[in-house]
Amino acid sequence: IINRASRNVDVIAVKEKAANDFVSEVDREAEQAIIRTLREAYPAHAILAEESGASGGSAGSGHPEYQWIIDPLDGTTNFLHGFPQYAVSIALAQKGVITQAVVYDPGR
Repeated sequence: IINRASRNVDVIAVKEKAANDFVSEVDREAEQAIIRTLREAYPAHAILAEESGASGGSAGSGHPEYQWIIDPLDGTTNFLHGFPQYAVSIALAQKGVITQAVVYDPGR
């Protein structure tokens, strides 16, 4: 999704969330693809995603047993300006402690 969009950055719909904080349709599409994949593999896990917020998981007090933390396009401003410094960042927290994480550079 991100690599395909990087070829046509000038036609991407963009909104400003706050001063100098942007979200694009690419952020949202990439996030939904990641969430779909995680939900298929781990339906009981909670998800905290940058654009859509928190969802799923156990509803008890404290931290959910497992929670995925997603930034689908970390470096949106760079991406929108055609700079190749952006990534997909995903982490897994178990009872509030990050146990695994990955930063993926889709352009490289």
